[in-house]
Amino acid sequence: MSLDLTLDKILKKHDFLREQMLENVDNSENFIKFSREFSDLEPFVHSIHQYQKVLRDMAELRADLLDQAVDLEFKELAKSELELLEKSLPLLEKDIKLQLLPPDIADDKNAILEIRAGTGGDEAGLFAGDLFRMYQKYSDHRGWKFEILAFQESGIGSLKESSASISGKGVFSYLKFESGVHRVQRVPVTESSGRVHTSTATVAVLPEAEEVDLKIDETDLRIDVMRASGAGGQHVNKTESAVRITHIPSGIVVVQQDERSQHMNRAKAMKILRSKLYEMERQKLHSKRAENRRLQIGGGERSERIRTYNYPQGRVSDHRINLTLYKLSQIMEGYGLDEMIKALVEADQEDRISSYQEDEK
Repeated sequence: MSLDLTLDKILKKHDFLREQMLENVDNSENFIKFSREFSDLEPFVHSIHQYQKVLRDMAELRADLLDQAVDLEFKELAKSELELLEKSLPLLEKDIKLQLLPPDIADDKNAILEIRAGTGGDEAGLFAGDLFRMYQKYSDHRGWKFEILAFQESGIGSLKESSASISGKGVFSYLKFESGVHRVQRVPVTESSGRVHTSTATVAVLPEAEEVDLKIDETDLRIDVMRASGAGGQHVNKTESAVRITHIPSGIVVVQQDERSQHMNRAKAMKILRSKLYEMERQKLHSKRAENRRLQIGGGERSERIRTYNYPQGRVSDHRINLTLYKLSQIMEGYGLDEMIKALVEADQEDRISSYQEDEK
């Protein structure tokens, strides 16, 4: 279906909803239903009218330029105005196409962030800690709430694995492209010869699922309690506060031991488990609808190297969109991450528009 036919169909639906509102003034239930749909379409209809007006104005200006009766001075003005409209048209068209795309229902959700050290020994753990703090600072920059769920250190203060709950407006829509293997190239603090080492850390970002999003059958769970392990807390080896929850059908295992209370550890473990299951179902649904198209740029597979942080050169390169920014310190401080994420969002939008257009042919 052509874009013009699609937009015409939406305008007709908008008119239909207006008529239904008038016909159901005395029926409050129907009136509310139709008025909500009407209101939801209003911004889109406004964009369509703006887009169509630009097309009409361009057609009129082109006609004036071809009209021999129009004087040269007016034609110069018409030419300048036409050039401005031609520049604005692609942006209006992109906005229209984005509004046509089916929304990602997870975009408005909060997120669960998980970071694990990869290859590289203690240096991988130190880098994992740096990434965890980067996302914590980025959350502060955006005014989001960052709640640490787990933080397991090892070795020389390096991070073994960690998780956090991040809540705020549009959190998942910003962070969903961060899933994958992050690579660092730098001289480790333990390296005396000054050689650059390469290490990795794995980042996973999951949409935080509410109970209304996903019902978990208690009979599908195996819950084990144990004594917390690790350095530090006085409760270690004294109380069985740690919780391990196994979701039997999927095989997903979540362990939580950072809290002193078994009840609190169980609640946090269930939050993580629910989000993992929700993301798994979301991926299945997307694969079915989009015939295994990429959900995230480059596929979003966690085994895939997505980004390199090169300290000697002060650069960060995202391999999915071939973008390199020489702003490593700003990015690690959080506020510089916006530029990278904005570029990823725009690339994803272009990819989704192209995929949508292929489906419509």
